[in-house]
Amino acid sequence: MNGVIFDIKRFAVHDGPGIRTTVFLKGCPLRCAWCHNPESQGFGIESLTRGGEPVTVGRSASVDALVTEIERDTSFFDESGGGVTFSGGEPLSQPVFLGELLDRCGERDIHRAVDTSGQAPTEVVTSMAGKADLFLFDLKLCDASRHAAVTGEDTALIHANLRALCETAVPVELRIPVIPGINDSPQDIEDLGRFVQALPRRLPLRLLGYHAAAMDKYSRFGLPVPLPDTPEPTGAELNELRQQLRAMDVEVVE
Repeated sequence: MNGVIFDIKRFAVHDGPGIRTTVFLKGCPLRCAWCHNPESQGFGIESLTRGGEPVTVGRSASVDALVTEIERDTSFFDESGGGVTFSGGEPLSQPVFLGELLDRCGERDIHRAVDTSGQAPTEVVTSMAGKADLFLFDLKLCDASRHAAVTGEDTALIHANLRALCETAVPVELRIPVIPGINDSPQDIEDLGRFVQALPRRLPLRLLGYHAAAMDKYSRFGLPVPLPDTPEPTGAELNELRQQLRAMDVEVVE
């Protein structure tokens, strides 16, 4: 069983609990304007230009080889309560490969998290919920048309999949990338809070500040920079948004 990945990050501390190994699967159905990994969006192994030189992005990897690589870090997982996180791209875009990785890691008692945009067939989402120990589920905007304008897809499938996940037993953490001028207005936050309140079960929510430095990747790969003048949110601004959500009885974690 082989799939396509484009990176592995060790000693990650922001991709779920504890110290984690994050495996980045290639390919994503969304085109978020603030994407930190534009090289991950295309499906399959591809040739891009970086710094004027051709570079291959993505590599074929077998389940056996990846599990062996992940197992190298089990001592760090055991000491910190960590594990492996499958991210992307969109990991649910390679469901057979991802499912086998989740099964094999589960057999080895490695904690498994899936970091997803939720843009995938519902049957894939619910199937992976039976194999994972945690879903990190990104939410961008509640307004369907504005969501489509900045990601290429509306919210219908994403929201339906989140509701479907709520009907399963898998723990879910909501993650909100805060992009100034796109989804950080008081109305945006109120809409988000109301949407979260209406979900079938109570979920924790984490705000993630936009990192402008990620835009440098676009220049290096010779791609148009989608948000050239967007600032990073300050700590005070993020705290203000957290307080607005907490005032709506949303469980906000930091």
